[in-house]
Formats: sequence, C-alpha cells, structure tokens
Amino acid sequence: MTLPSLKIRKTHIPVPIIQGGMGLGLSNYTLAGAVGREGGLGVLSSAALDRIVSERHGRKLKALEAAAQDVRDAKELARGGAIGMNIMVAVINQYEDSVLGSMDGGVDVIISGAGLPLALPEIAKLHPRADDVALVPIVSSGRATEIIFKRWSRSGRLPDALVVEGPLAGGHIAWKKIEEALDPANKLENLLQEVFEVTKKWNHPIPVIAAGGIYSHEDIQNAIARGCAGVQMGTRFLATFESGANEEYKRMLVECREEDVELASRPGSPCGMLFRVLKQSPFYQQALKREREPKCDKGYLLNKGFCPSKYENEKTFCICNGLLASINLNPKEKELYTVGHMVYRIDRIMSVHELMSELQGLPVSAEAGSEPVLSSKVSASSKVPSSVTPSVNPKRDSKEVNPN
Repeated sequence: MTLPSLKIRKTHIPVPIIQGGMGLGLSNYTLAGAVGREGGLGVLSSAALDRIVSERHGRKLKALEAAAQDVRDAKELARGGAIGMNIMVAVINQYEDSVLGSMDGGVDVIISGAGLPLALPEIAKLHPRADDVALVPIVSSGRATEIIFKRWSRSGRLPDALVVEGPLAGGHIAWKKIEEALDPANKLENLLQEVFEVTKKWNHPIPVIAAGGIYSHEDIQNAIARGCAGVQMGTRFLATFESGANEEYKRMLVECREEDVELASRPGSPCGMLFRVLKQSPFYQQALKREREPKCDKGYLLNKGFCPSKYENEKTFCICNGLLASINLNPKEKELYTVGHMVYRIDRIMSVHELMSELQGLPVSAEAGSEPVLSSKVSASSKVPSSVTPSVNPKRDSKEVNPN
C-alpha cells in the first residue's frame, strides 16, 4: 500500500508521518530538518529553546527569538520540506512568545498539547502569517475536542487538524491515574471514534492524526484504514542518529525491555499528568528514592503558574533538569529518559532516511544511503554519537514481539 499524502491547511506533506515533538531538545533542528527533507512533517519542541538555541549559536536569545531561529535552522536542513513546532500549554510563561516566534521563523504547522490550547487561535491572530500557519491541537477524548471546538469557534477559526494521542504515547499523557490510562475504554481506536463523532457533529471534516503506540508501516496502514489522514510518531524518531538524545540515552533505548517502561505518578510530573519514562533513568531512580532535594531553577513546566518540585520531592520531580541532562546541557544533574510504550521493540539506532523508508515500506535508496542529515551548527544538544551504531540487539532476538 502506497501511503497517501497529507494536507493540513496550506501545507502539503508528501508522506503522512508527523515526527512527534519531544521536549527539551530531543526533537531538535537536525531531526526535524531530516524528517522534513524526507517528506514528512519535522516537528521541533519549543520547551527550553531559549537555553538550547542560545548555546548552539553562542549568543543569548529569548524565547521568541529562539523559536524563530530554531525554525529557520530546521528549514535550512529540510530543503523545502515542512516544519512544525510543538508548543506545550504547560510551558505557560513562554507560550505566546513561542507561538509568535515560530511564526516569525516561517513555521508551517503549530501543534499544541500538554493541556488544552484554548488561547492558541487568538494568539495566532496577532501575527501577519495567521492565515498561512496550520493550528493543530493534541486531544485524547471527544470531550476535549468538543471543548476546543466551542472555544475556538468564538475566534472564528476551528482546528486545521487534530492529533489524537492514546495512552501508549511517550512523555506526558492525558491521564492522571494509571488505572485510567490502562482502561480498555481509552485505547487509541476508541478515542479516535470519539473524535470522529465530534468532527462529524460540527461538520468539520479535517485530518485526524493517530498518535501513541504507532511503530510500523503496518500500524500506519491500519490507522489510515480507520479513517485517519496520517500518524504522529515520537519514539521511533528518538532512536535516530539525528535526534538530540545523548549516547547513553540511545544505548538504553536499544537495550530496554517492555518491563523497563514505567508511567511515573508518585513521584510524577509537576504538570500533574502521567509521564512515561525508562525506569532505570538515573534521575528517575534518584526521584524514587527522594534523594534529590526539592529544586527547580529552570521554570519551564509549570502547574497553575508554579513548579511544585521547587518545594517538595514527595509527589513530583523536576523534569526540566533531567531532560536537559539527557541532551548534554546540564552536567550537574542526572539524566532522565522519556519514551513511548513501544520503545522495547527498538533494536538499533538508524538514520532518519532509513526509518522513513522503512515506515513507507520502501527499500533504502542506494543514492541517499543511511547517512544522517547534519549541519555545521551541530552542538552538544544535537551531535550525532559515532559509537551508538548497534546492529541487532542480541537480547532482542529471543524476545517475542507483539505487533499489536
């Protein structure tokens, strides 16, 4: 089956694959640029871009300037391909600047979740490119979709697409209790049906994108057969040469087993949502033992305007510091590794070109080979580790893999 192309507002995406926006430098400009170049939608993450892009360019940039620069850097590598920006509602202090800065930089699509992006259309209206940029909320229920449609309709604009994220996704997921995330009623196929019913009710037939647990070409085919216009995938792209994860992070992606993946709840994210991690992440182990003193000196992820991890370590742990350590930008802290549930199926690190070929059911072209897309601007947060090139993990060979 040849995969159909995807159009979101004015943006044409030849391959209906959206690379998930993974926060704090994991979905960096080298990754997003490579995905855009291969015909998918390469997606950056706005979280901590002021720190990350300032480090890369050697000059201090505020959130608005950093978002614009990151988009421009990714666009240069994408060679005409589409670039999006994932902007978390929970990064409340920089939300508006991240939206407007991304639009300054020429972003094609803004994707927003980790909370309901109710203010997004009003913010976008402030920019002269408002009509050009697609606005795409992330939802995990028909109810959330209905709320967004009602609020956005007051701005005279409904979503240009929807990403429907199920409970197998990486990082933050929509549920606060583990039993809710594991409830069969919340399987992705059920959530998709809820969302389709809302778009039908509103007579607003827009692209619906399946996310959370999508791993293979077959999974993409199944999503399209269910009526989806495409898929969003994070963890598969995390395990590429071009992603911002450091060498140790990528090694653990290859070596982990299904039982190594955990939904962190207590302690959990300061946002109050479940957060999927590798259990053996040094930062998470430290948090489980309550060995790290309460401290938050970054202030990106906030809950009602503040980070509880600044004052206590019993219920929450500071995600920002751990994730910055995992891209080699916070050497004084231990590392935190966030993943999607299907990470245990990964058996090697590959280039974006090879992955995109695999996901389309195509052979890797001899012309492009499997060389990663690089740039002279690559820094500590986006270097390609030379030694993380494992072939097949011997521990994986004897493991039965369930494709569902």
